Amino acid sequence: MREDQIRTILTDLNGGSADIEASALISTDGLIISSALAAGMDEDRISAMVAAMLSLGERTAAELSRGNLEQVMISGTQGHVLIIHAGNDAVLCTIAGKQIKLGLLFIDASRAAKAATAILR
Repeated sequence: MREDQIRTILTDLNGGSADIEASALISTDGLIISSALAAGMDEDRISAMVAAMLSLGERTAAELSRGNLEQVMISGTQGHVLIIHAGNDAVLCTIAGKQIKLGLLFIDASRAAKAATAILR
């Protein structure tokens, strides 16, 4: 039941913008909780990379006295990856195309993360 609710949040997030290609809710330990990934995307590989980026981001924020990590944003020539906390024990990873308006990505991903957090409690 809980996984179905989270999957609905992820599919709604992906469907809310043509530029959001995939999303996943991942534990801070690097395990997939639920995902709405495109065909050919490897859940295990994505979750491992997200866990590594999260760990590096947290260490960087701490070492540079920037407070608690809020998000990790990766921008490449083909698009963006946004990783934001969804409660204390999970993160939402959103993969979007280059044309997306970043403000909308942040808003939509934040809403989805809050909805997932409420379910995970």
